[in-house]
Amino acid sequence: MDDILTLVIPAYNESTSLEANLPAWLDMCSRESWRLIVVDDGSTDGSEKVLASHASHPRLTAYRHRANRGYGNALKTGLYHVDTPFAVTLDADGQHRLEDVTRLLEAMQAQDADLVVGARVVNDTSGAYRRLGKCLIRLIARMLFPVRIQDLNSGFKLYRTDLVRRLIPWCPGSMAFSDVITLMHLNLDLRVVEVPVETRPRQGGRSTISTMTAVETLVEIVNVVMGLRPLKIFLPVAVVLLLVGVGWAVPFLLAGRGMSGAAMLLILTGLLTAMLGLLAEQLAAFRRVDLPDAGAHRVTPD
Repeated sequence: MDDILTLVIPAYNESTSLEANLPAWLDMCSRESWRLIVVDDGSTDGSEKVLASHASHPRLTAYRHRANRGYGNALKTGLYHVDTPFAVTLDADGQHRLEDVTRLLEAMQAQDADLVVGARVVNDTSGAYRRLGKCLIRLIARMLFPVRIQDLNSGFKLYRTDLVRRLIPWCPGSMAFSDVITLMHLNLDLRVVEVPVETRPRQGGRSTISTMTAVETLVEIVNVVMGLRPLKIFLPVAVVLLLVGVGWAVPFLLAGRGMSGAAMLLILTGLLTAMLGLLAEQLAAFRRVDLPDAGAHRVTPD
C-alpha cells in the first residue's frame, strides 16, 4: 500500500551527515513509497541549506525550529505532521540502516505490535561509557517498571501514528523522550517488541549526548513513575523506614528502657511516607494516562 510509512529524522548540526545520507534516504523513500520528514532543531552549521537544496523532492518535508528546543521536541514536531498509518524515527547521524525499516514494519504487522524497537544488540557502535550508562538506566527502569526491553533508549522505533500522537504530550522534549515513550507504552500494557538491528559508526558531526543527558533521563523516568505509579517509590521507602525503626526500637523495649526517640522518628516518618504515597496514588489516578481503545483493532471479515 502506498504512503503507509513516514520516516521522521531530527537533526541538530548534522549538515555533514545530511549531505552524505539525504540523497540515499530520498531514493529509498521513492522506491518504497515512503515519506520523509526532517526536523532541523535550530542548527547553526548550515543544515537548513542542505535541506533547502532538496526541498523540492516530492517525498521530503522539512521543518526548522528557530531555536534549539531539544531532541524530543524535534521528534514531536515531526510526529505531529505525520499523516501515514505508521511512523519510524531514526537518528540523523547515519548509524541506522534503512533496510532495517522494512524488518521493523514486518514485525509490527506480523505480531500486531503497537511499538517496535530497533535494538542495538548487533555491532553496537556506542562507546563503553555510553553502554554503561544505558545499562544503569535500564536497571533503574526495571526497578520501577516491568521493563522487558533491552535497548530502552534506542532512537530507532516504529510507531502506530494515531497512538503515539496521543502519548507524546506526556513525554519530555529532551533526549529522555526515547526512554519515556517506551515506558508509556509499557505502562498501558501495549504490545512492545524488539527487532535486533546493526548500527554503523557516526557519519560526520558530533554527538550531543553527555553524562548530563543520562542524569536528565533518570530524572524523567522517576517523574513518569511519580506521575503514574507513585506507590512504587513511596512504598519501598516507607517499608524500609518502618523496618529500621522497629528494629531499632525492639532492643530498647526488651531492655525496659522505653521507646527510643530515633526509633519513634523513623516509624513516624515511615507512616507519613506511606500516607503520602497513598495520597499521591489517589491524585495520580485522576491524571493517569488512560486510553481505553489503545491497542484495539477492528476485526474484519476474512
